[in-house]
Amino acid sequence: MDEKEVMQNQQEQADQPLHQEANEEANELDVLKKELEEQKEKFIRLYAEFDNFKRRNAKERIELIQTAGREVIQSMLEVMDDCDRAEKQLHQSDDLQQIREGLTLVFTKFRNTLQSKGLKEMKSIGEEFNPDFHEAITEVPVTDESMKGKIVDEVEKGYTLNDKIIRFSKVVVGK
Repeated sequence: MDEKEVMQNQQEQADQPLHQEANEEANELDVLKKELEEQKEKFIRLYAEFDNFKRRNAKERIELIQTAGREVIQSMLEVMDDCDRAEKQLHQSDDLQQIREGLTLVFTKFRNTLQSKGLKEMKSIGEEFNPDFHEAITEVPVTDESMKGKIVDEVEKGYTLNDKIIRFSKVVVGK
């Protein structure tokens, strides 16, 4: 072997690890590209699934809003029928006691129907004034010291629906 061949062998041996590194890097790059494509595909599917979920949820919310009062209205139809019968009796009967009893029954049924749907009347008279539940309309002087800062009259009743305030009590407070 002459010197040229020896140098060529040495060069080939020196280049061999570089070729191996290049092949390993190319293989590693291919693996990473495949992983990236898989992750991209997963992301696209997940995004599409989420987009479908949002659309479906929005549609259900709209339907719920449109029919939210349906159950309450249906239950109130019975009370409406009773009101119609009571009105008819008002025009046909002169017995004031019978009319009062009929109207009392209708009002009781009306209150019970609303209570069955979660409506509760807030108690106010004699209670300590609380701005979280009451709206003070005015203050009046009281002779009884124990009634100072307490509610002496209720102008409008307050109501809660399933333990959430839907209308504050409008009250008169003693000072």
